[in-house]
Amino acid sequence: MSLKIGFLELATPLCLSPLAGYTNLPFRRVVRELGGCGLATTDLVNARSLLENNRRALELVATSPDDRPWAVQLFGAVASEMRDAAKKCEDLGANAVDINMGCPVRKVCKVGGGSAMMTELTKTAELVRGMVAAVKIPVTAKMRLGWDEKNLTAPDLASALEEAGVSAIFVHGRTREQGFSGLVNLQGIAAVVRAVKHIPVIGNGDVTTPEGAKRMMGETGCRGVSIGRGAFYNPWIFRATARYLETGELMPEPDFEERIRVMTRHLERNIEFFGEERGCVVFRKVIPWYARQFGPASGFKKEAVLISSRNDYEKAIHNYREWRRQFLDENGKLRIPFRPARLFSVFAGDVEASPECASIPVPKGPVEKW
Repeated sequence: MSLKIGFLELATPLCLSPLAGYTNLPFRRVVRELGGCGLATTDLVNARSLLENNRRALELVATSPDDRPWAVQLFGAVASEMRDAAKKCEDLGANAVDINMGCPVRKVCKVGGGSAMMTELTKTAELVRGMVAAVKIPVTAKMRLGWDEKNLTAPDLASALEEAGVSAIFVHGRTREQGFSGLVNLQGIAAVVRAVKHIPVIGNGDVTTPEGAKRMMGETGCRGVSIGRGAFYNPWIFRATARYLETGELMPEPDFEERIRVMTRHLERNIEFFGEERGCVVFRKVIPWYARQFGPASGFKKEAVLISSRNDYEKAIHNYREWRRQFLDENGKLRIPFRPARLFSVFAGDVEASPECASIPVPKGPVEKW
């Protein structure tokens, strides 16, 4: 299965959602190496900061030859700044520009960006029209269902944005008021699908399994799925989901050694990009996501979240392997009863989960409330 956004042809209809502090270049490269990801988007970038060549903004849009196709997600509410920032993204080689209209964070909304853009349809459509006219690459928009349950403006906004020239709509099945709580509303996503005539709608929200992705596409009519938090818990999800959508076959869960290999690769990418000390410090918040699937690992996590060097990391892994031996049988498998906590998808009143499952945690980072 493929997906076309404007003239941009994606190998799969599966996209990595932007999450501030997490979808940096090191993680995007790890996901791409594992396969199955059709499009990856940067952390949200302040348009004005990018135009001012702010060091942090330039770091957010950093890329590499193997990070393709890639989109830059911009936020802001000043039409001229968003237009010029889109042109700069094109000049930097971005394959698409995404406009953040879904971020629920107060500091983004109070300047008229993020979810606040959903409350002023005419002004937002005019801003988008200027961006589309300024660049040749596709311009897309990421939105929520609305500001709150009484203001489900996504269908009207999607229709207005299609008229303004956007090439695709990404829609998270919750309102701004919900944040990441409550249920994902598949009917809300379906309403956005019905509101547009030609452009694809990509659904988003709590997809953590191949079955969940297929169900979202089947019940809403969306052409693709964008995965955020589920990818940090399970960066193999794109490969597994692409296989499932193509063949109906579920891939086996990665074993312990594969999880360690990919976690280590992620750290190596961090060190390449940030330098050893900062790369390790940034990686501290990532390690617990990998360790959720290791079985008993509280001691390892306590040691690993203090690493400041590659040697610290290797020592933590060595100590954990030695400690973990007591739980292994002669074949190296865990003797104690343990099922990896398979995160579940929540869909409009129907929870696909076993008693062992846990809900998706919201990652902490520079943006405390996503």
